[in-house]
Amino acid sequence: MKNIQIPEELFIALAKYHLLDIEEVQPEIKKGLMDKMDSITMRLLYSKYKTAPTEEEKEKARKEYLDKRGVLEGFRW
Repeated sequence: MKNIQIPEELFIALAKYHLLDIEEVQPEIKKGLMDKMDSITMRLLYSKYKTAPTEEEKEKARKEYLDKRGVLEGFRW
């Protein structure tokens, strides 16, 4: 299992929520976790693109990465 680092603000919000039962930080936690999931997904897609064994798989992974990133067709290489 890999370790994942989170921002200090997210850690503090998680601690407040779980240890101090402060429910007001719930939207902050949700946003922080969604941002982290997005960054993990983007990193996995990029790694998949860079390490694909065949040119066909590499091109498919590149397109998937650029689609997720939101790069328009006219700006792609």
